[in-house]
Amino acid sequence: MPKQLEKFAPALFVFLWSTGFIGAKYIVPYAQPFTFLTIRYVIACAILLAIAAIIKQPLRLSRKHLKASIGVGLLLHVIYIGGVFYAVSLGVSAGISAVIVSIQPVLVSVLAVPLLGERLRWAQVIGLILGVAGIALLLLPKVFQGDYSVTTSGLGIFICVVALLGTSAGYLMQKKLGTGIPFLTGTGAQYAVSAVAFLILSLSTEDQIINWTPEFLFGLAWIVLMLSIGSIVLLYGMLRTGSASKVSSLYYLVPPVAAIQAFFLFDEVIPPVGIIGMVLAGLGVVLVMRQSKTLEAAQSS
Repeated sequence: MPKQLEKFAPALFVFLWSTGFIGAKYIVPYAQPFTFLTIRYVIACAILLAIAAIIKQPLRLSRKHLKASIGVGLLLHVIYIGGVFYAVSLGVSAGISAVIVSIQPVLVSVLAVPLLGERLRWAQVIGLILGVAGIALLLLPKVFQGDYSVTTSGLGIFICVVALLGTSAGYLMQKKLGTGIPFLTGTGAQYAVSAVAFLILSLSTEDQIINWTPEFLFGLAWIVLMLSIGSIVLLYGMLRTGSASKVSSLYYLVPPVAAIQAFFLFDEVIPPVGIIGMVLAGLGVVLVMRQSKTLEAAQSS
């Protein structure tokens, strides 16, 4: 990742990734989840491979790199993103699913110690706890307003937990095995296997009905270009230059930023307890990232 971009990558990533919640609000009424995700990943795959061909990046991967790309694609895209979309379609609210998935930084940080040899200091532990508490405070008001009433699907809650495991494992696999894989070709392979998986799920469980409105097309374009390409470029770039715990902690900031966007776009009011939650989540990220930077500096000296 270029040094000029590396400085602003965390903030840009949080902004782009948080717009996924806004985009979903426009798109969900126009297409079923697996059908939409099939279209999304087919287009994103085609764009990445076209760019790779133009800049003459090798379009073939070694067997080792191909296996790693397939594994990351299934974990990080099919199980995680597909799981969240499917859980919401089963009646689990976006707030409750976000609470479950927000545990990811804790799980990644704990697993990164034995799997990647990363060190976890007390300051980072406190930061991770503050992050979870902040997200809970931000989303609890939605529960009090009746949002929890739709989370009666035990299967949906189970799918959210599976999605949590998928994104955690995908992060760790990408961090451990993704360093030597050509970015465009490797990510294209991830998207290709994801598109095939979502197509199978769509054909077996959905009607493939799409309402091709301008709103749908705009949302599709934004999610493909800004999320499937832009945010993934930033994510994998940060994973190559920073610890898994440090990068994963950024997800604590996504729900608060999404809440701010919803306030300006949809007049959704953030209650005082939600603001406190946003502050705690931000403080948690600062603690994790500052401690990670201190450890990296000490290890390189």
